[in-house]
Amino acid sequence: QVQLVESGGGSVQAGGSLRLSCAASGYTYSRYYMGWFRQAPGKEREGVAVIDSDGTTGYADAEKGRFTIARDNAKNTLYLEMNSLKPEDNAMYYCAADCILWWLLQKYNYWGQGTQVTVSS
Repeated sequence: QVQLVESGGGSVQAGGSLRLSCAASGYTYSRYYMGWFRQAPGKEREGVAVIDSDGTTGYADAEKGRFTIARDNAKNTLYLEMNSLKPEDNAMYYCAADCILWWLLQKYNYWGQGTQVTVSS
């Protein structure tokens, strides 16, 4: 059974940084494509960053240069380093996994429960 558990969310001032983690279990992690998505209050969920099985990454335009996605296959863990955070980054952040490369499309088969990020101005 695939399980994804996010952690690392919290409250931070604008301009600050956070690192989110997603611990994966129940499947061959290194073979799966992983992504980070977020949903702000009253808005649709949107893609943030993705990484394929060999480390190739992709980002939504708003996050390029500020966010970095990475994976540690030895630890079955996905990361999202977020710098220069803005109030508009306020959202619940979710990690997702699938054996199909969906990039930023929300067709991933497996999702975590989310971790809240709050950025104050």
